[in-house]
Amino acid sequence: MPDFVRTTLVPDPLDLLAHLPDAEISCWVRRGEGMVGVGAAHHQSFPDARGAEIWWREICSNLEVDTDPDLGDEPMAGPVAFISFPFDSKGSYEVVVPGAVLGRRNGKSWLTSWNSIPWVEGMSPGASPALHFHPSSLDHEQWLRAVKQALTAIHRGEVDKIVLARDEVAETKGRIDPRPVLTRLAETYPQTWTFCVKSLVGASPELLIRQDRGLITSRVLAGTIHGDHEESVLAQALSSSSKDLAEHQYAVASVAEALRSHVTSLHVPEVPFVLQLPNVMHLASDITGAVRPGSTVVGLAAAIHPSAAVCGTPTDAARKLIHKLEHMNRDRYAGPVGWINAAGDGEIALALRCGLIEENQVRIFAGCGIVAGSDPEAEWAETVAKLLPMKQALI
Repeated sequence: MPDFVRTTLVPDPLDLLAHLPDAEISCWVRRGEGMVGVGAAHHQSFPDARGAEIWWREICSNLEVDTDPDLGDEPMAGPVAFISFPFDSKGSYEVVVPGAVLGRRNGKSWLTSWNSIPWVEGMSPGASPALHFHPSSLDHEQWLRAVKQALTAIHRGEVDKIVLARDEVAETKGRIDPRPVLTRLAETYPQTWTFCVKSLVGASPELLIRQDRGLITSRVLAGTIHGDHEESVLAQALSSSSKDLAEHQYAVASVAEALRSHVTSLHVPEVPFVLQLPNVMHLASDITGAVRPGSTVVGLAAAIHPSAAVCGTPTDAARKLIHKLEHMNRDRYAGPVGWINAAGDGEIALALRCGLIEENQVRIFAGCGIVAGSDPEAEWAETVAKLLPMKQALI
C-alpha cells in the first residue's frame, strides 16, 4: 500500500523548537521559520548521494498526498526528507523522513503527517550536563605543525589552498539532550541555518545550494576575521586582505565551475560582501542561476561538494593532503545537510559550526582555509573562534 501524507494548516506554533519532544528529531530553522520533525516514517543509509536520490524519488512516486490548498506552493509543505551526507565518500549518506513535521513560514503554519502519525510533545529538557572539552585529533603544537606542512605543500605548488580542520571531544555522565543546544544556537545565530539530522547538530552560515522552482542560489563563504576591534575596522581589514580575498576567490570559482553544466544561466558576483555573525565575519558571495529541467537539490549538492570552501584547490590533491595532515575522520562535518521535497527542490547547507552528539559524548569541529601567507597561530585562533558557538550552546 502507498504511504498517505496529509498536510493541514495549524495555529502558529510561534517557537518551532519549543515543541520538540525528547525523541528522534530533525530540524531546519532560520529566523524562526522552517521545519522540525519527529520520528522516522522512513530512514535509510546509502554509500553515495545518487542512491539516496533514487530512493527518495521511488518513495515519492508511491504516495497519496493531501495538502491543504491554502498552503499554495509552499515548498516545505507536503512530503520532505532531511539529509546529511559525509565530507568524504567513504562515509554514510543519511536520509530521514520524519513521521510528523511541524512547519512555519511566510505567515502560515502546518503539520505534515505520514500515515496519520501524530505529533506528540514531550517534557521540556532539563539542565545541561557539565562538559569539559579537550582536543582530539590535533592539539595546539600538532596543529601548528600541520599548518606549516600545508604551507610547504602550497609553496611547492602541490595545492593552492587547503582547508584543515580539528575536533574537540567532551563526555559527561548523563545523556546530552540536543534540544536546548538547538534553541541556543537559533537564538544566538538567527541568520544561520540551525539543523539537526541523525545526531548531527549545528548552525551553518553557508548555504551550499537552494533550488526553488527552477532557480538556484549558493552562498559561498571563505575568508574570516575576528577580534576585539570595532566592527567597521574588522570589516575593512577583511575586505582589503589579499590573503582572504584569494581564499574566497578559490571557493567561488570551484562552486561556479561545478554548477555550469547544470544551469542555463549563472550570475557570479565580482566582489564579495562582508557577512557579520556575532563572533566572526566572513567574505561572502551569493551565486544565482536558472537550473536545467530534471535537476534536484541533492544532485546539485553532490556536484558541488566538496568545494574549495571546505576542501581546497585542486580538489583531489587537497583531499589527499587533508587525510595526511588532519589525523581524523571528519564524518559528516563539512558535508551537505538540509532537506528535499517531492519535486526535488530544497535547501542544503554545509555542516559547519556543528557537533555529533552520541548519548553522553559530543564531538565538535572547526576548520579554516590555508593559503600562501597564512599564519599558523592565527589559524589556530580562528578555529577557537569557530568552536565557540557549539561550546556556548552545549554548556
